[in-house]
Amino acid sequence: MKPWYDERFQIGLLGGGQLGRMFIQSALDWDVAVAVLDPDPDAPCAELGKPFQIGDWRDGDAVLRFGQDKDVITVEIEDICVEALQTLEAQGVAVRPAASVLALVQDKGLQKDFYRDNDFPTAPYVCVADKADMARLDDSLFPVAQKCRRGGYDGKGVQILRDKSELDRAFGVPSVVEQYVPLQREIAVIAARNARGETAVFPVVECCFNRKANLVELLYAPADLSAETEGEAARLAVAVAEKLELEGILAVEFFVHRDGRLLINEMAPRPHNSGHHTLEANATSQYEQQLRAILNLPLGETRAYGPAAMVNLLGAAGQSGVPVYENIESLVAAPDVHLHRYGKKQTRPYRKMGHFTVLGTDRDAVVSRAKRLQQGVAIRAR
Repeated sequence: MKPWYDERFQIGLLGGGQLGRMFIQSALDWDVAVAVLDPDPDAPCAELGKPFQIGDWRDGDAVLRFGQDKDVITVEIEDICVEALQTLEAQGVAVRPAASVLALVQDKGLQKDFYRDNDFPTAPYVCVADKADMARLDDSLFPVAQKCRRGGYDGKGVQILRDKSELDRAFGVPSVVEQYVPLQREIAVIAARNARGETAVFPVVECCFNRKANLVELLYAPADLSAETEGEAARLAVAVAEKLELEGILAVEFFVHRDGRLLINEMAPRPHNSGHHTLEANATSQYEQQLRAILNLPLGETRAYGPAAMVNLLGAAGQSGVPVYENIESLVAAPDVHLHRYGKKQTRPYRKMGHFTVLGTDRDAVVSRAKRLQQGVAIRAR
């Protein structure tokens, strides 16, 4: 492989959404070219890819054509044609994270089996094929969280069933059925590992969900945890990355049980919503860390400069169309607030259209300020 600073060096990025957009912005700081494959000609990366190619990352032929002349392939989404990545690996193309990691993460059933088989803590579960399997579950298992094994994202493909009387709305596809976890809170950790086996971990963040959309609306760092629990979450995230022999970054989401136990919910081997704040709040952002890890460079320092809160800017409920950002000036005018718009041409209910990060010296004050600013902004359709 040619050196990363060679003018001919090129990274291939599968997926052209906001995560890729922020990754490219970090790569531009180092003058590293990133080519992008995405089916949407108006994707957030459309104007940043060098080049930007229209094509579906689930189409094996498109992935093969795209990847064959790249020095490194990486991803900003997991739903990739794994068979094509395996072929590229066999041809000597560096795929980071490896195709085997993506194959595991694409299937929530395989993920859960991985945690169980490697003694990583996770909620009790069973795998079902269809509604008939759901009907055969023991009553004592309920309430449960049903999660489609494939394709779920940003709250889609996940639902709570409180008892068997609700089975009429169960998903009729292969699913993981997980015993409902009584929660204190939900947290996330981002770990990184390079090919040398070096690891680094970012401070733990706490996630607050929009219950209607079942996706993260606000997060803050540091999380409200004991030092012991925070240390255990970081240890587990690194241990998972090492077991996977990961080359890249890995977001690990945890449930904190009411009794204090940590249970792994799921993982994502790419930049993650829970790491957006690192652009301003940490010595190295998750995007630069991804770049360092896939290029097998020394990993960056992850220390936080101070407390931070990140708010997702979501499309208004019931509205689709060209976005109108109401009162966005309030974010630009506020001190210690950093705004990111993703350049999406269409808004939809609860679609992630951007985010902002609030910095400060006191966590509670930062979170309170973030919530106040959030209330003043709306993204509606024209």
